[in-house]
Amino acid sequence: GGAGTAGTLALLLGEGSKRLPQAIIIGVKKGGTRALLEFLRVHPDVRAVGAEPHFFDRNYERGLAWYRELMPRTLEGQITMEKTPSYFVTKEAPARISSMSKGTKLIVVVRDPVTRAISDYTQTLSKKPDIPTFESLTFKNRTTGLIDTSWSAIQIGIYAKHLENWLLHFPIGQILFVSGERLIRDPAGELGRVQDFLGLKRIITDKHFYFNKTKGFPCLKKAEGSSKPHCLGKTKGRTHPDIDQEVVQRLRDFYRPFNMKFYQMTGQDFGWD
Repeated sequence: GGAGTAGTLALLLGEGSKRLPQAIIIGVKKGGTRALLEFLRVHPDVRAVGAEPHFFDRNYERGLAWYRELMPRTLEGQITMEKTPSYFVTKEAPARISSMSKGTKLIVVVRDPVTRAISDYTQTLSKKPDIPTFESLTFKNRTTGLIDTSWSAIQIGIYAKHLENWLLHFPIGQILFVSGERLIRDPAGELGRVQDFLGLKRIITDKHFYFNKTKGFPCLKKAEGSSKPHCLGKTKGRTHPDIDQEVVQRLRDFYRPFNMKFYQMTGQDFGWD
């Protein structure tokens, strides 16, 4: 059940208890994870940590009690969630999450690996304007056209490879793959799938969204706990630099077999090719 008036009062009185998350958004970086979390928090039965805890990758030595302390208080029937997109590419994360609870529901927001890589680069560029060009970072050797798969911007997008690691610890049915593209085109439709997966009533519908033409993003008519409309922050929807089309094509060709494998593994065609 949801939090009614008595429930809201109980939360205000500091009742409810901190629980380890039953669901985690585990990836991917620059896929649309912040948008998904902000949209999900509109649901009265979802309680989420705002900041990325990075527990299963960087803070694991601090222990589960430390992790649980970060969680918001929840009432019976509410779901505790967190998101840390780097989990998806962290070798140890699947085993660690599984040892917390084999039943943890996992959500991965994926996006065309080429645009994801460019978005990743754009984010880094905004912090360090003097980094080398995207093109020069893409290749080990531009002449031979050998792609540098050790560069994290490229590495992260090899979804099939990372997923194999998760499937050693979790059944595929316990992982939901959300399309980052559809999340922008049809937020209510994607949110419907997410609510079903989490066993939540479909409360978030297209009534909750409006499309902001300037940003090119859907925004919430009312954010969680507020009556004001809410769009994602300034760092979201940055303009990407123009990348040499030949390099983009090279990357498309590079990712294609991995994308096909990923479509097979997930039983979903994300339409990136």
